[in-house]
This record gives sequence, C-alpha cells and structure tokens, in this order.
Amino acid sequence: MRETVRGAARATGQLGVAAGLALVSYLFIGLLLFTAAVTLLVVGAGVLPETVLLLRRMAGFKRRRVAAWTGREIPEAYVPLTGTLTERVHAAVSDPCTWRDLRWLAVHFLYGWVLLYVSLAVWAFGLLVDGVWCGLLGRRAVVLPLVARLADLDASWSGALLAPPASARLTDRIEQLTATRAGAVAAHGAELRRIERDLHDGAQARLVSLSMRIGLAKRAYDRDPAAARKLMDDAQDQAEEALAELRHVVRGIHPPILTDRGLAGAVRALAAGSGLDVTVREDGVADGPRAPAAVEAAAYFVVAEALTNAAKHSGADRATVELARLQGGLRVFVRDEGRGGARQSGGSGLLGMRRRVAALDGTTEVSSPVGGPTVIEVELPCVW
Repeated sequence: MRETVRGAARATGQLGVAAGLALVSYLFIGLLLFTAAVTLLVVGAGVLPETVLLLRRMAGFKRRRVAAWTGREIPEAYVPLTGTLTERVHAAVSDPCTWRDLRWLAVHFLYGWVLLYVSLAVWAFGLLVDGVWCGLLGRRAVVLPLVARLADLDASWSGALLAPPASARLTDRIEQLTATRAGAVAAHGAELRRIERDLHDGAQARLVSLSMRIGLAKRAYDRDPAAARKLMDDAQDQAEEALAELRHVVRGIHPPILTDRGLAGAVRALAAGSGLDVTVREDGVADGPRAPAAVEAAAYFVVAEALTNAAKHSGADRATVELARLQGGLRVFVRDEGRGGARQSGGSGLLGMRRRVAALDGTTEVSSPVGGPTVIEVELPCVW
C-alpha cells in the first residue's frame, strides 16, 4: 500500500505540473493573439520570432518532463530562426514544428486540467476504498494505481503531439548526414596527408639512403672490401628501419593485430604498450560474431587516441578501458585519472576521433573537467 501511495503521489505531481503548464498555455494564447495582431500591423513583426522561441521553450520543457517520466526522449527538429527579420519570420511561420507546437498548446490546455481533476477524484475515492480494502481485507490497493495510468496517458498524448513530423525528421537527418559526410571527408583528407607525411619523412627517406649506400658499396667493393662491407651493414640497418616505418604506416591504416587477435585482444595490446596502468574490461565483445572491420578499426583508434592523450598530456598513471556489446551497437568507454582539461581544438586528436566516429553514424561524449578525470564514451552502431 505504501509503495502504491508513493507512486500515486509521484504521478499526481507529474499531473500537477502538466496542469500548471496548461494554465500557462491559457495565458500564452493571449500572447499569441497579441503577436498575431502586431504582426499584421507589420511594425510588430519582430515579436513573432521571439514568441515562437518562447513556444519552443514551453514545448521543450514538456518534452523533458515526458522523457523523465517515460525514459524515452522526444526529438526536436526545429528550423533555426536566424538571419534577417524577414528570414526569421518566414522560418517561424513555415516550420511545421511550429504548427505542431501550437496544436499541442491548444489540446494540452484541455487535457492537462481534466487529467488532474480526474486524478484528484481517484485520490478521494481511492483513499476510502483502498483504505478499507487494504486495512480490513489485507488486499493490495486497486484504485490508486489508476493515477499512474493517468500520468502515462498525459505523457502518451503529449509525446504524440510534440513529436516532429516525418518530413522534419528527414530534413534533420539529411543535415546531420551532410555534416558527418563533410567531417568524414575532412578526416579522410587528414589521414591521407598523415600517411603521405609518414611515407615521405620516414620510409621514403630511409629507402633513398639505402639506395645511396648500396651504390657506394658497389663502387667501393673492388678497391676497399672492408669499407664496402661496412656500407652494406649500414644498408641492412636502413632496410630494417624502412620496414619498421612501413609497418607503422600500415598499422595507421588498419592495424593487422585487429585481424589477428580481434578488438578485445588488440585493445589489451594497446593497454600493455601504453606506459599506463590500464584496466581492460570487455562485455561480450570477444564472444560470438565480430563487429564489421570499419567499426572495430574506429573503436581501436578511439582507445589508441585516448590512451596516447592520457600518457602524453594528462599526467595520468592509470586508466580504464571498457568494451561492451550492445543490442545493435558497440560501446567504448575510456577513463583516465589525469589532470583533465582536454579540448577538442587543443591538438589532442579529439576532433579527428569525433569525425571518425560520426562517419559511422556513431556518437561521442567527452567529459574532461579541470582536475580530471577525462572520460570518453563512444557508441558505434553495427549489426552483429
């Protein structure tokens, strides 16, 4: 009974906030009428975008309340109100989400109060019936749980009314894909420049030196065999160094260790060679089918970049890496106990990491307050 009363009280609080928002909706209707009047007079057209922004804040507050109650986020797909006054007015009027918010405002004014009144009636009836039912018969409450159903109904109606139309979601998705495509192109260009620089400054320079030493050794072979042998020894060293440089470049493109040992094994190897005390945990990644190669490579480079940053910049001596198989995705979590303060534009490689993850339609969350710790959490969608 006590748990039921607490649940009903929480639901009543949710409905009370909804009723309060309904009262604000009633007052907002007057503001809308004023805005419409001054907009028709042209001189007051600047009020329209500001009123729409206020409407968006009200709708956003309700979205957050619904998300807190149901655990499901309601996306937003508003057209930005930027540019000249004419452009802002046109965007406010032509945005389909504006009209959906207005529809929600009008309808919510009605059901917000109705559901609260019904919940109060349920309380009055429930305290009488459930009190007798539980006190005399020792049974569970049967009336008060209806209050939670009323809160569910409010959340369901509001979620349906505030959800953006399919056309707006499609537009938002196109803009998102355009941005991630641009980021992927930029990341690809940066990767090509890095490979070219590594080949030019590393392997290519060593191969040129190797060729020169072999040529000198050939000319010295007949007149000074000892000098020629020394030059050949140097050439062999140059060849081995060139091979090491080429292996480094290949690892930067797609680490062979991923193919040989899988993501979990490759990450453990990274941890062992990072110079930090790294704890690696994996949940289901080493079991069952593997993620696609592109997803494994992105996850590997996230861990590599995070551990490199931790070792070079954060002053950390220990870190934690977690890999988890999700339903429809892969989660990568890296935490170091350093000084924090990592910035995306600070040369730490975070921008390239974000672009690499965004190119696969993944998400990146970075938390690095001054004083630490630095936490990087990445989710990559994939089909297992």
